[in-house]
Amino acid sequence: MFAIIGIVVVFGAIVAGYLMEKGSLLVLLQPAELIIIGGAAVGTLLIANPLHTIKAIVGGAVGVLKPSPFGKSRYLTTLKMMFELLNKIRREGLLSVENDVEKPQESVLFKKYPDFVKDHHAVDFVCDTLRMAITGGVEPFDIDQMMERDMEVHHHGALAPISSLTTVADALPGLGIVAAVLGVVITMGAIGGPPEEVGKKVAAALVGTFLGILLCYGLVGPLASKMSKGAEEHHEYFQVLRVLILSFLKGNAPIIAIEMARRAIPAHVRPGFDEMEKQCKGATGAPSDDVEAA
Repeated sequence: MFAIIGIVVVFGAIVAGYLMEKGSLLVLLQPAELIIIGGAAVGTLLIANPLHTIKAIVGGAVGVLKPSPFGKSRYLTTLKMMFELLNKIRREGLLSVENDVEKPQESVLFKKYPDFVKDHHAVDFVCDTLRMAITGGVEPFDIDQMMERDMEVHHHGALAPISSLTTVADALPGLGIVAAVLGVVITMGAIGGPPEEVGKKVAAALVGTFLGILLCYGLVGPLASKMSKGAEEHHEYFQVLRVLILSFLKGNAPIIAIEMARRAIPAHVRPGFDEMEKQCKGATGAPSDDVEAA
């Protein structure tokens, strides 16, 4: 939502200021300049990136226009889900969740938390880790190393489309100059013509530079920056899951593991202890011994 508001403010302020100076919007409507800049930008994107990165860029740009999925409510429901899962393991053993981690899409437990199930990266992270714990013979330290490496690989993949989009943003002013130079070339061919015609061609050439700079600093650059923040939020979410799972595998009670994970949640979306306790009680339908002991 704020991204949409920001885009409207950027273009609205520019158009409003231009009109206040008695400028004509028709002068800014230069389809040829836009085709040169936009087409060249898309071309550089296709040259420099494989298909999966381009798809990730499109998906990330669309995601920027939506609210962040990693708010306080997402963390609360995740803590509730993990508390329920860990309590089941503590009471019935690791083998009791084997079917849940093998087929998470069919799990009765996970189905109650659709936001988590939709995030296939998080589902794989949790289920693959617990699958190793069920297999046995793997020390918590080694499992932690696996989780850390998994997070690094995922984060690297999330940053690749952002880096590509940032490169395109950096190229846009240069592409604007290309469009402007082409406009100047056309203008030079019309030097002997009427002054009004020459003036229009000069204006069209300058619009190319204007569009390149505007798209770089007013749209594409900020979109890349917002996508970067989204990737960091996802990484922070994985970190919370890592702390929670590792704490439990080291022998801590579920409520202790949940509290350690709560402390790892970024401060601006971190729920209070009372909020977490209410969620955990709701996960079992009644206060658990662990919660009461805490």
